[in-house]
Amino acid sequence: MAILLTSYCSTITVLAGTLPNNQLAGNWRLLKRNIGISAMHMAVLPNERVIVFDRTNFGPSNITKKNCPTTKDGSESESESESGSSSCYAHSVEFDPSKRTVRPLTILTDTWCSSGALSHDGVLIQSGGYERGERVVRYFSPCTDCDWVEDPNGLVSPRWYASNQVLNDGKIIVVGGRYQFSYEFIPKKSGSDRKQYGLPFLKETRYLDTVPNNLYPFLHLSPDGNLFIFANDRGILLDYVNNKVVRRFAAMPGGFSRNYPSTGSSALLALNLSGTGISNGGTFPDANVLVCGGTLPESNVKAVAGEYLPATRSCGRLTITKVNPKWEMEEMPIGRVMGDMILLPTGDVLIINGAGRGTAGWDSAREPVLNPVIYRPGNEPETRFEVLAPSTIPRLYHSTAHLLSDGRVLVGGSNPNRNYNFSTLFPTELSLEAFYPPYFSTDKVKSRPLITSIKPVMKTSGTTVVLNYKQRMSVHFRLKYTVKGSELVYVTMVAPSFTTHSFAMNQRLLVLDMGELVVGKGKSSSSDSSGSSNINNYMIQGYVPATSAVAPPGYYMLFVVVDGVPSRGMWVRMVK
Repeated sequence: MAILLTSYCSTITVLAGTLPNNQLAGNWRLLKRNIGISAMHMAVLPNERVIVFDRTNFGPSNITKKNCPTTKDGSESESESESGSSSCYAHSVEFDPSKRTVRPLTILTDTWCSSGALSHDGVLIQSGGYERGERVVRYFSPCTDCDWVEDPNGLVSPRWYASNQVLNDGKIIVVGGRYQFSYEFIPKKSGSDRKQYGLPFLKETRYLDTVPNNLYPFLHLSPDGNLFIFANDRGILLDYVNNKVVRRFAAMPGGFSRNYPSTGSSALLALNLSGTGISNGGTFPDANVLVCGGTLPESNVKAVAGEYLPATRSCGRLTITKVNPKWEMEEMPIGRVMGDMILLPTGDVLIINGAGRGTAGWDSAREPVLNPVIYRPGNEPETRFEVLAPSTIPRLYHSTAHLLSDGRVLVGGSNPNRNYNFSTLFPTELSLEAFYPPYFSTDKVKSRPLITSIKPVMKTSGTTVVLNYKQRMSVHFRLKYTVKGSELVYVTMVAPSFTTHSFAMNQRLLVLDMGELVVGKGKSSSSDSSGSSNINNYMIQGYVPATSAVAPPGYYMLFVVVDGVPSRGMWVRMVK
C-alpha cells in the first residue's frame, strides 16, 4: 500500500506541473483516528456539532450505543442482531470538533445512500435509504442528548440515491431515487405535500437501467425561484410549483457522465448581490453552476470487469439565469471521480477526495487523488486552478467533506467495501481530518478579522443573530493591522450543506451588498489572545438579501473576508 501511494503522489506532481508536495499550499491535521463509523453522510448543525452516519446493515461498527444489553463477557446479548437495526453497534455519531469527542446515536432504519438538508429552524431532516429505510424521514434537533426521531411514512415513494434542496418557502424538495422519476416535498404539512410529481427528465437521462449515471442529481435553487436539476450530462430549470420545465440546457460537451455512479460533483458559484439592487427589490444576480469531474458512461460496467477507466479532468460553467447559455469548458490539473466540491468563505471552491480511475461502487476505483485543488472563479481561466498539499489517507467511495464555521474543511469517510474491512487494498476509513485552506498560512492566519457584532440585532436565538429580509445592517470587526485602500473587504453568508456521495446538498454562498468600510475611532482597548491591544476596529454597512429565492430561510455562517482571509463565521438565521 505504501508503495502504491508514494508512486501515485509522484504521478500527481508530474500531472499537475506544480511544486513538490512539501511546498504546496494548505495543511492537514488528523482530528480523530477512529470515530467508530465511516463518514458516508455528514452535516454541521448551528450548535457546531457534526452529525455523521453510514448505513445500518454494514455489520458491527467500532462503537456501541449507551446502555446496550450485553452478556457477562461484554459481548452483545443474544437478543441483539450483529447487522440489524436493533444492534448494539451505533451507525451514527455526533462529533464535537472543538473537543474531538464522539457521542453514539441510534438510527433504527437503513440510511444507505440517503439524502438530507438542514431545515429553516435548524433541524436536520434526513430522508430515504434502503429497504425499511426507503420511505423514512428522520429528524435530529441540535440539543443536548438529542437523538434521531423517525417517521416511517414520511415519504410517498421510496427514495434511494435521491437529492434534497431547501426551497424559498422553507420546504425541502426530494428529487429522484433509484427507479423514481418524480419529486415530492417534506415535511408533509399540506395536501400538496402528500403527492409526488412526475419528472420524465430523470427517465430521459438514464444511461442504463442498471447503471443510470443520473442518480443523486445535482440540485441548485436559482435566484429566480426555479430549481436547476442536472442529471448525467445535462440540466433543466424546473418550475416545481407548477411541475413545468421552463428551460432545457444543452448537454455538457465531452461525452462524460457526471452523476452516480460516474460520479462528478457540482456547486452553485457565489451569488454576488453587490450592485444588483436586489436589496431594494431589484433584479436577481446571475447564477453560475460549476460541474467538474466524472468519467465515461461505461466506466462502472468496465470496473466490474476489472478495467478502470480514467476520470475526466473537464469542468463546465453554465449561467443558468440566461435564456440560451453555453457551457464554458475548463480542465482541472488532475482527473477526478467522486470528488467533493466545497464552497470556501472566500467564494473559492475546494475540490477534494476521489480517485483518478474507475467509478463509484464496491471496489470500483483505483489511484486515489490525494491532492485537493482550489478553484478561483473570479480569476482569468489560466490561473483559476491551484493544486494543494496532499493528504496521506485515500478517500474514495463513501467519502465526505464539510465546511466548518472556523473556515476549516472537515474530511472523513471512504469505504469502497461491502462491510467494514481493514485488510483490503483500500481499507474502511474511520478517521476524520481537517484540511486548512491556504488562508490559514502562517503569514495570513495571524491577521484574520474577528467579528465583534452585527447591528441592529432584531433578536437572537441562543447565540444566533436573527436577520429579516431587506434589513439594513452593519458588521463590526477587528483587525491587527490597518486596512489599506487596495485590500478587498467583503461579507459572505454560507448555507451549511448535507454532504454525501460527492454532492453537498443545499450548499450556497452569498456575497452581500455592502458599502464603504468605516474605520472605528482609535485602537481597541481590549487585548487579543497574545495580549496585544494594538487592534483596529472597523465597520461595514449593507443589506440583508431581499428575497427568499436568493437566500432561503434558515441558518447561515456569516464571514468577513479581508484581503482573501476570512474571519471565523458567526451563525445567523434568515427569517420571513
